[in-house]
Amino acid sequence: MWQPAIPVPLPAVGRRFGADRRVRLGDVTPKGRLRLDATARYLQDIANDDAVDGAYSDVHGWVVRRTEMWVYDFPVYMQDVSLTTWCGGYGSHWAERRTTIRGASSGHIETAALWVHVDLKSLKPSPLPADFVPLVDEASGGRKIRANLVLGKELPSLSEDGAKRQVWPTRFADFDAVGHLNNASYWIAAEEYLSAHGDLRAPLHVTVEHHLSVDPGQGIEIVTQELPGRVVLRHVLGGDRVAALTQIVRLDQK
Repeated sequence: MWQPAIPVPLPAVGRRFGADRRVRLGDVTPKGRLRLDATARYLQDIANDDAVDGAYSDVHGWVVRRTEMWVYDFPVYMQDVSLTTWCGGYGSHWAERRTTIRGASSGHIETAALWVHVDLKSLKPSPLPADFVPLVDEASGGRKIRANLVLGKELPSLSEDGAKRQVWPTRFADFDAVGHLNNASYWIAAEEYLSAHGDLRAPLHVTVEHHLSVDPGQGIEIVTQELPGRVVLRHVLGGDRVAALTQIVRLDQK
């Protein structure tokens, strides 16, 4: 089974960007803990704010390929949390963004998101802007990363016994300014699974990896497979085309 990256400490030198926010009513479950899809929105917001603050030459030409969350302790309703983000490494056409979310006395999530730099007209990968690497290299420690897809390896087929299929309706509000299903919307499937499995609590390691974009009008099914040591959810188009994979692992069982 694929072994995930590990959380890395905040760099002592180099560019870091921070912001504070309060966990609001629209961000939490009925029991008051921060939802995963809301956390994904936090990550999108601070990534954009960092790019604007750093005067990146290309603020918008980035597409997320994979996001990992290490949830040690969920923040809760009306809790103030601090977010700190920095570059954890880069390649020729992509970069990894690390973000730490912490409350003053409780609440702790570490994240790693792999963002691919793209040409906004073609949405094909494009080399990193010339001014990007000098801006982030010191914080990253010069760490080089790969951008290959990893979650789809060594998985049983979609028709394997025990696989559960569920029609997954999309809403107008799930689509973003690019016209595709927004990154945060994919995390709702994980939340639905967690809501039905109350024994699956933090600490958790949850990963969403994107293989295909989802456009308005496309029919989606969620295929759920409970495998040894993990749960895998797949957003499937047209019966067998996998648009995204989600993996949920209990950290204390690894």
